[in-house]
Amino acid sequence: MAKDEDRGPRWIEMPSVPEDTGTAVEPGQDYHDLGVRYPDAPVSRGVGDAIVHRAVLDDITGVPMVMDWVSDGDLVIVEMSRLLSRELELQTAVERIRCFVEDDLSGEVVRLGDSRLLLLPVNFKSTRKSEDRPLYL
Repeated sequence: MAKDEDRGPRWIEMPSVPEDTGTAVEPGQDYHDLGVRYPDAPVSRGVGDAIVHRAVLDDITGVPMVMDWVSDGDLVIVEMSRLLSRELELQTAVERIRCFVEDDLSGEVVRLGDSRLLLLPVNFKSTRKSEDRPLYL
């Protein structure tokens, strides 16, 4: 192969990857949404590894998936802005998540702003501001 022909990416045939994987990847494309392209990608994990999931709760039916992730030892950032206008459903979702994470798993629920929660399993801890020290030095 001549040196001038070596422009652009080299494409490798991978028989283990099915042909129809959702959206097509075109050469020169700037952005690939890997969450859409590989929604159930196998992620290898070693001892002490964790995955950070982000979830947007449309309603209370998404709470069990969030609980599954935390029980697997993963961190979860939950966006709850779509529930803010439905007070009872918001309170129910937050209380179910809090009870499960803090009471059952001995983890921690941290509020991030007005509409997000950070869910930490037992092997992670948040840094809280003490009264005699500023949070940021």
